[in-house]
Amino acid sequence: MTETKIIVLDDDPTGSQTVHSCLLLTRWDVATLKQGLQDDAPLFFVLTNTRGMSAAQAETLTRQVCINLRTALDELAAEGITINPLLVSRSDSTLRGHYPVETDVISEILGPFDAHFMVPAFFEGGRKTINGVHYLVVDGVDTPVHETEFARDSVFGYSHSYLPDYVEEKTQGRIKASEVELFNLDDVRGNSIDRLMSLNGNVCCAVDAEKQADLDNFCQQLMAAAEQGKRYLFRSAASLLTALAQLPPQPVNADQMQRYLPTNRAGAVIVGSHVKKTTKQLQSLLKQAGTTGIEIDVSKITDQRSGLLKDTLTMIEDCHASNMTPVIYTSRTERQFADQQTRLAFGELVSAFLMDIVRNLPVTTSFLISKGGITSNDVLSHGLALEASRVVGQILPGCSVVRCPKDHPRYPDMPVVIFPGNVGDDDALATAFQRLNPCTHDLDTRKPSSGRDSHVKSKLAI
Repeated sequence: MTETKIIVLDDDPTGSQTVHSCLLLTRWDVATLKQGLQDDAPLFFVLTNTRGMSAAQAETLTRQVCINLRTALDELAAEGITINPLLVSRSDSTLRGHYPVETDVISEILGPFDAHFMVPAFFEGGRKTINGVHYLVVDGVDTPVHETEFARDSVFGYSHSYLPDYVEEKTQGRIKASEVELFNLDDVRGNSIDRLMSLNGNVCCAVDAEKQADLDNFCQQLMAAAEQGKRYLFRSAASLLTALAQLPPQPVNADQMQRYLPTNRAGAVIVGSHVKKTTKQLQSLLKQAGTTGIEIDVSKITDQRSGLLKDTLTMIEDCHASNMTPVIYTSRTERQFADQQTRLAFGELVSAFLMDIVRNLPVTTSFLISKGGITSNDVLSHGLALEASRVVGQILPGCSVVRCPKDHPRYPDMPVVIFPGNVGDDDALATAFQRLNPCTHDLDTRKPSSGRDSHVKSKLAI
């Protein structure tokens, strides 16, 4: 019997933000991939973190994953376990990522495919696609994404919100806008099975979606076509995965996540993302009783690293001893760099510093909130050294919670929140903290307007 398995190659760990009970793999050797392929959940994620790499590095790593995945599938088939893989290249941090590099490699190694679908709608993040135009809701207004800060990203910037034009721009004219098949709202809400069956030659398709029900209906037709032998590849945000996986409600409600805490001590928050939304959320969090802010001046990491790390860890220990949650955050101003490679290299230095902090948090830390996609990937794969972890659900729309295994050498059973940089309202980070903080019901959430007390924030001054 052939089993369909949804395999998600995720360029950071935030793609699991609409599903639960599935594995996140930070390793992609054949044995680990076979573990994911044989897991009971209908899908699993391979966290490649390619969004934090150069295009050449992303191509090399994606190729390695795909070759190993093909080997894993072949070995299982030889054992009598036949799996029909449904491949998803999950990226779309508001259209930022290595497209078409990753889909090209997947097609080369695991193809051929009849079509690849661009499905960037992410409803929990306020994003939808109408008449081919991708929008982000900004202050209640549907804003074409090319008009937002994300389009000005120094690495993954773009000029178009109309997806066919975006495809032509990113493929440098290899795929013309006129060649992109557009599935508009009438198509995704109606019956498109005949059209889906007629696709071939890895044609690029852009998909409208205004609400989850649109993708639910469209994915039913996609799956029906797949069962008749059609092979599709997806480049998508997380809302597509909700429609493909069709999971029941998560085991523990979002407002009851305290049930996962291994201790009644304070937690910790790591903030690496520097987008405007994160900064506003950070400001709200730092007003919460029970938190202490620790700002990391990233300009000092290069030549003052040792002293900076030592003093940071001392402040964290002091916070924890007082049962306060340290909020460790990087400088809020985005630095300018001469080129993409220099920026990525500096980002790796900052991440390595933050991971040294994660590795040395107090052992009785009860939870960890990681803010930022690339930061979260590094937390799971390097800071916590997790080869695999399981998503237990979402603490907020778009924010997954995973748990360290019981046998983790430092943080057994500790829940970790994967909080994307561009998700949630201004109070979302504070809400996640309140839902996990074991002292929430014992603290007055309002802070004194003046004077010094145990809740006053500190800035690391070295």
